[in-house]
Amino acid sequence: MSKKTFPARFEFLDEIRDLVAQIAREGGFTEKVIYSLQLAADEAASNIIEHAYEGISDASIDINCDMEGDLFVITMRDTGLSFDPSKVKKPDLKADLSDRQIGGLGVYLMRKLMDEVSYASNPKTGNLLTMTKRRG
Repeated sequence: MSKKTFPARFEFLDEIRDLVAQIAREGGFTEKVIYSLQLAADEAASNIIEHAYEGISDASIDINCDMEGDLFVITMRDTGLSFDPSKVKKPDLKADLSDRQIGGLGVYLMRKLMDEVSYASNPKTGNLLTMTKRRG
């Protein structure tokens, strides 16, 4: 298990991606899948930084990466603003680029790249995002 706390700033995304890659490699994932895991983690952390902690400069994100049997599990905990992922509209990927809404692909990408994505918010413990990917 690898648990680490990162400052909630964009300049720490490389370190978050490195942590994900290290644990995924140890878990026997291919480089192609590792890239997908890193992208999902990057999107999740970016959303936390940009939306949950909007305007807050001294916040942090607790990230845990772990292999549970054949499952790679990434959890991210923050104490920022909560949100309702069920209200995130599926993007219209067929729309002309000039007609597309800016943003909104992060949650879509996380759901596409991972086998399971869940989110829970608790006023006392904060927000918890859990993403899992099965090996093989």
